[in-house]
Amino acid sequence: MHVQQDGPRDGRVVMFGNSLGSDLRVWDALVPLLPNLHLVRFDKRGHGLSDCPTGPYTIEMLADDAAAVADALGLQDITFVGLSIGGLIGQELATSRPDLIKALVLMDTASKIGNDEMWQTRINAIRDGGLLPLADAILPRWFAKSYIANNPELALWRNMLTRTPAEGYIACCQAINAADLTDKTRALTIPVTTMAGVEDGSTPPDIVRATSDLCGAPFHLIDDASHLPCVEKPEVVAKIIYEFLAKTA
Repeated sequence: MHVQQDGPRDGRVVMFGNSLGSDLRVWDALVPLLPNLHLVRFDKRGHGLSDCPTGPYTIEMLADDAAAVADALGLQDITFVGLSIGGLIGQELATSRPDLIKALVLMDTASKIGNDEMWQTRINAIRDGGLLPLADAILPRWFAKSYIANNPELALWRNMLTRTPAEGYIACCQAINAADLTDKTRALTIPVTTMAGVEDGSTPPDIVRATSDLCGAPFHLIDDASHLPCVEKPEVVAKIIYEFLAKTA
């Protein structure tokens, strides 16, 4: 597992789980805006610099990986920030390891994402031609129109996506497809807050809001952002996280 730590080791622990097709660099713009916190990021299996074991994976398996990182680093009282599949990991982790997770931030995610037909179609396409032919369809779901039109860094995000190991990406698609955490999320008793980009085409705001309703969590809609508001609007995301941390101190 590839892990990166930032900030004081005696600070309040915030752990991040990133999205499908991205690695821990998806949080780069946010990290400098969260001083005085112990920030822990990791590449889930099959992504970034972490190993890519043979799939399929499950959300339970991915949550166990995150718990192993936390245990190895001796982390306690974690606020887990989960983006997309990272949010599924956070929901499962809050259920399976309540001794670790004390608060949960769900970003552009849901308790159930997509359906079998959608995921199988994507899996088949990747098996046939890899990730590169899908990039032009995926990036407009990741980023708002204004970001795509005006940001030269879009090429870097395309590279991150298309260089993700196809086997790891497919195995995580299988994990998402098999996961329905509705009952587990409804039963959560820890503090939770949620947010979504208004233009999100991967996890539309309505399903994020429905997930927040499951556990009675506040919902924040972020203007001029899509599936990766931590990239597009890091200042807004940092403010939401800091306010949540203050309320859950």
